[in-house]
Amino acid sequence: MMKISKAVVTAAGPGQSSLPLQRLVDRDGIEKTALEMIIEEVAAAGIESIAVVLSPGTEDAFCQAAGKLVERLTFVVQQEAHGYGQALLCARDYVGNQPFLHLVGDHLYLSRSGMKCAQQLVQVASQHACTVSAVQPTREQMLPYFGTVGGLRVAQEANLFEVKRVLEKPTPTLAEQELTIAGFRNGTYLCFFGMHVLTPTVLDILEHLVQSRTGPIPLADALNDLAGRQRYLACEIDGLRYNIGVKYGLLNAQLALGLAGVDRDRILTQLVELLSVQR
Repeated sequence: MMKISKAVVTAAGPGQSSLPLQRLVDRDGIEKTALEMIIEEVAAAGIESIAVVLSPGTEDAFCQAAGKLVERLTFVVQQEAHGYGQALLCARDYVGNQPFLHLVGDHLYLSRSGMKCAQQLVQVASQHACTVSAVQPTREQMLPYFGTVGGLRVAQEANLFEVKRVLEKPTPTLAEQELTIAGFRNGTYLCFFGMHVLTPTVLDILEHLVQSRTGPIPLADALNDLAGRQRYLACEIDGLRYNIGVKYGLLNAQLALGLAGVDRDRILTQLVELLSVQR
C-alpha cells in the first residue's frame, strides 16, 4: 500500500489565479468559493495538508477565499509564469520524496457515487502503489482542452487502464492514430480529469525536461516519459469534471451542482420559465 498524505493544487497560470476565488452554490445549497470546494474534495480523500501554487501578490485573496479552511493550506509562489510543469516543481520541497495528490485549480468535480472523485483516485493509487491519473471518456471536439491517454484495459478491472501513450491536447487525427482504446466508441477518448496521484519520479522527469528544453513543459510530456519507464495507470472516475476556465464553464458547473443538489426542483422550474421567455 502507498500512503498519500499531501496534495498540491496549481492555480498560478495566466487567467487561472482568479478562478478558485469564484463563488458558487454547492449541492447542499451553501454558497462557497471554488477553492473551498477543492479543499473539501481533497479532505474527503483523507488528506489535510495542501499546498496551493499561486502567482505573486495573490496570497491574501486566496486566504480570504479559503475561509475557515485556510489553516490546511501552504502557499507556494511561482515567481514567474514558466508553465504547468514548472509550477508543480515549485512544490517539490513541500512534498519531499513522497507521492502526492494533485488537482488543478480551474476544475470542479461532481461524484456520481458515494465516494468523492479524489477519494476514488487515492484509493486506487494506494492499492496499486504507482502514478495514477484520473480520466473521463471525452468526445473528440473537447480534445483541444485536455491531455489524453492511450493504452490497454487492465484485466478484470472495469475502470483501470495501463497507460502507454500520453499526448497534450492532440488533434482528432493524431488521437485516432495513437490513442484509441478497445471498447470505446469512435471519436471517444480518455482525457485527463484534472487530478492525479504523482510519484517523485514524475517530478524527476519534469525537472529534467525543464532543464533541457525552452518554453513551458506540460505535465503530459512528463507522464508520457513515465509510461515508458514504469507502471502508470489511468482510472476512469465515477463522476464528472467541470472546467470553470472555459467559456460558460462556471455556468455549466453551477448548473451541474444545482441539478444534483437539494434545490434541483426549484432550478428546473426556473429553467423552464427562462426557456419559455426566450422563445
